[in-house]
Amino acid sequence: MDKKRIVIKVGTNVMTNRDNRIVGPILKGIVRQIANLYERDIICVLVSSGSAIAGKEILGEISIKEESRRRQVYSAVGQPRMMRHYYSLFHDYGMRCAQVLATKRDFSEGKHRDNMINCYEGLLAEGVTPIANEDDAVSLTMSMFSDNDELASLVAELIHADMMIILTDIDGLYTGHPDDPESQLLNEVKVGEDVEKYVHESNKGEAEGRGGMGSKLKVAKGTASKNIPTYIANGKRENVILDIVSGKSVGTLFTT
Repeated sequence: MDKKRIVIKVGTNVMTNRDNRIVGPILKGIVRQIANLYERDIICVLVSSGSAIAGKEILGEISIKEESRRRQVYSAVGQPRMMRHYYSLFHDYGMRCAQVLATKRDFSEGKHRDNMINCYEGLLAEGVTPIANEDDAVSLTMSMFSDNDELASLVAELIHADMMIILTDIDGLYTGHPDDPESQLLNEVKVGEDVEKYVHESNKGEAEGRGGMGSKLKVAKGTASKNIPTYIANGKRENVILDIVSGKSVGTLFTT
């Protein structure tokens, strides 16, 4: 029997604190849950943000003013640091991980896409957890993803995932602002439902990331329409991934 496959996307706001510094225990908790699933023959691909934040931690403020070049520099410096974090954490659980960087053109039909498929299938066959991220050092203009939510969706489709989980810093999609006591968490949304009206401008920003709730909603609906059930959930909640996989009512589930 084929092993179940899950794509887990971790957003910038999940892994950082108010000072925009990476929180090690959060990353460890995510890796612990992935290791737990691996023992149950459920394999994961982790789509991780954080390289720009990690680069800024190392370099501090830099003299470059142009935003795209700043992102290139911060990401290029921060990517090795993120992988050092992940390598160490996976090693603690007796697991191996690998870095897979991509631009949007790598998912276009043809040799690039075939190479991506071969890479992921090879890693998964060897029990190695792929850690995907946009190749920010070279990904500009037309080759950019809208954000890592889009990257996660493309990876989920590429590997024929059974589920996708988008982890952010709120519990899911609400009928109003999450801080409003009258707002209700939507436990399940069908692809055809008009829920875009619930997305407020104040919910759209994500620290150093590019993907707000509007983007997440679009990606979740698009992924679910390909028969890949997709969750938006709070990545800071204890055992959130394990609870979702166990069928508990956590976050917002998007289905057809």
